[in-house]
Amino acid sequence: MKKNHFILIVALLMLGLLVVACGGGAEEPTEAPAEEPTEAPAEEPTEAPAEEEEMAEEEEMAEEEEMAEEEMAEEEEMAEEEMAFEPDVLDAGSCDYGGKILKVSAVDELTVEIELCKTDPAFLSKLAFTPFAIQPKEWLEETGGGGELLEKPIGTGPYMVEEWVRGDQVVYKRFDDYWGEPASAETAVLRWNQEGAARLIELQSGNVDFITNVSPDDMPGIESDPDLQLLAVPTPNIFYIGLTNNHPPFDDIRVRQAVAMGIDRQRIVDTFYPPGSEVASHFTPCSIPNGCEGEEWYEFDPEAARALLAEAGFPDGFESAVYYRDVVRDYLPEVPSVAVEIQTQLKENLNIDAEVVVMESGEFIDESQAGNLDGVHMLGWSADYPHVTNFLDAHFACVGTQFGEPYPEVCDTLLEASTIADPDEAAPLYEQANNAIKEFVPMVPVAHSKSAHAALASLEGAYVPPFGAIQFYKMDPGKDTFVVMQNNEPLSLFCHDESDGESLRPCQQVVEPLLEYADDSGDLVPELATSCESDESGLIWTCSLREGVLFHDGSSLDANDVVASWAVGFDASNPLHVGRVGTFFYYDYLFDGLINQPEAE
Repeated sequence: MKKNHFILIVALLMLGLLVVACGGGAEEPTEAPAEEPTEAPAEEPTEAPAEEEEMAEEEEMAEEEEMAEEEMAEEEEMAEEEMAFEPDVLDAGSCDYGGKILKVSAVDELTVEIELCKTDPAFLSKLAFTPFAIQPKEWLEETGGGGELLEKPIGTGPYMVEEWVRGDQVVYKRFDDYWGEPASAETAVLRWNQEGAARLIELQSGNVDFITNVSPDDMPGIESDPDLQLLAVPTPNIFYIGLTNNHPPFDDIRVRQAVAMGIDRQRIVDTFYPPGSEVASHFTPCSIPNGCEGEEWYEFDPEAARALLAEAGFPDGFESAVYYRDVVRDYLPEVPSVAVEIQTQLKENLNIDAEVVVMESGEFIDESQAGNLDGVHMLGWSADYPHVTNFLDAHFACVGTQFGEPYPEVCDTLLEASTIADPDEAAPLYEQANNAIKEFVPMVPVAHSKSAHAALASLEGAYVPPFGAIQFYKMDPGKDTFVVMQNNEPLSLFCHDESDGESLRPCQQVVEPLLEYADDSGDLVPELATSCESDESGLIWTCSLREGVLFHDGSSLDANDVVASWAVGFDASNPLHVGRVGTFFYYDYLFDGLINQPEAE
């Protein structure tokens, strides 16, 4: 009982203490602390920060206005620079140097004027040829006309070079800002193999989509294979045996004529060429107007040939060489076999002991064009454009060195004929030139070959044009990567200074000239120029460039790029006239010589 009473008293005391503690704690924060933070601290963040924000906004607006004014100033400056376009000019000064080009001028940003020294009926056809393609003036200057330019051209074409792996392949990427129809495949790859059988195996296995230069023995099998398609090459061509007159004994016209009569050309065609090929009656195929004017070539006559050799002081023959490069071409399908055949015939028919010498492709081209080969050499030509000048002027012009000293009876006549537009009017001159070629024998024309490429049956749009190379972007493999295999590696990708088809084909995917050839003929169609028109004299040509064309580096095409690109080739004194070997073959031969060409030593 006392215990319970005591517990009750303790509980009442604790409850009282709890009430006192709670009551005292509730009154203190409701009086003094409640008033202090609601006055002074509440006003400070509501006024000063607002003013600072307004000032910051005003400063930001001022900065934006200043930036806008600077941008406007830059745009005005750029506009002024564009308005102040300074046109470039390539000026020969006069026509005394003997060539066809007098002046190339940028009239304005999109107009180029070309002034000729003499009329040229094939002028526009020449402009459509890949060596006369356009690259940015700035890129030409940056590379110094050589170096990186040889491996990475910058053009306006549907593909741009991504990488050249020497000895393996060239890889292209689609140029998405191309002015024309875009390429079907995002990536294109160019590979090479010298063996026809190896190229065919790659095609049959599906590793490549397109191959060039099918071996004659493989043509029937491809035609009967439903997974493949055989594509005839309609390009006119010639295979010939070159003779250089500045190396004895070929400096004697009787020796050269003896070789002309001592080679059984029909035997070569029958043994090594596909059906439809023919023995050449003239250097130029007869499908080219004026190509076969004049007398046909010598008949095979080994007895008369030996008599000429004896008369020239070689009754027992002499020692020589047969030079060639092991590269299959449209005009020469079985290269080593034909080289051995020529060696055999020289021995059998003329008692000439000739060593067969195979050379690296680039070295062979350079040495043969320079006239440095002291024996006979095997070469040929496929048409670049449909005019007789492409065959005759490119080989027998007065500026040529391939066959030694030029023959005035040939080259002077060709010079006169090349200015005449009417084929009938020019015919007597081409008859005279062809007869002189037969008389002096700078070479022996052997064959006009039939040839073919091949592709997978699944390749859409597969084609072979009669002039120029195939263009990858016009074919659709139905996949992201299109692979082409040709017969040899390019020498360089700066085709201003190249003449072999293995270099011209890869170049044509990247760079573009003012005009191009139609896919099925030699007709000309616009490319970088929408038009090229001449005045009444035929000496002044005005070309209007296509608007909005971009180079692969993002810069815009203008007339100064045209002047700069051609100045590199035409002007031998231009600091950018460098290239791979510096000969600029087509600029020289097709236009009767280079501007400021140093005199031969």
